[in-house]
Amino acid sequence: MFEPESWEERYAGEEKVWSGNPNPQLVAEISELTPGTALDVGCGEGGDVIWLAQQGWTVTGADFSANGLARARRHAEGAGVADRTSWWQVDARTFDAEGREFDLVTCHFLHTPDGSMVEVAGRLATAVAPGGHLLVVGHAPSEVFARHGHHNAMFLASDLVPGLPGGFEPVVVEQRPRLTIRDGVPVQIDDSTLLARRAS
Repeated sequence: MFEPESWEERYAGEEKVWSGNPNPQLVAEISELTPGTALDVGCGEGGDVIWLAQQGWTVTGADFSANGLARARRHAEGAGVADRTSWWQVDARTFDAEGREFDLVTCHFLHTPDGSMVEVAGRLATAVAPGGHLLVVGHAPSEVFARHGHHNAMFLASDLVPGLPGGFEPVVVEQRPRLTIRDGVPVQIDDSTLLARRAS
């Protein structure tokens, strides 16, 4: 489930995979920021991209799945924000900003099976403009994910801090509990939430 082929297959069907609602930590941390340019890495079907665009951001959605990006583009058109969105097929594990800079770089629930999210966070930070923010949110290790064999892919917010380049100040480094439904059963999980600001 961590490779492009698996997600291409998952996004090949007709049914929506995700709710389309913005991730709660994105709403919590970004609502007070002045809209500018944003990059959402691992954007999937584009729920966060669309929400950001609706708040006035100019957003690039990035994902390694062509099918996912095609879905996200259609959803953005349906939401009336196509003029504020663009799309970029890229694998976060080999991400290169290619000189691009954004006021906000955000990444939600992207997990690498080899535990390389520290490196990924560092790569994503290179795309943050001076004075901008990096927001990385993921699942904390728990029995919920261990049962599915994904424990090594999870991380704590504090795990990512050493991967930040010089000039970044951590603003939020927290585990935030959230109630969700998995396999029809309510369970509490923790959102590992890292928000960092790059010096101007």
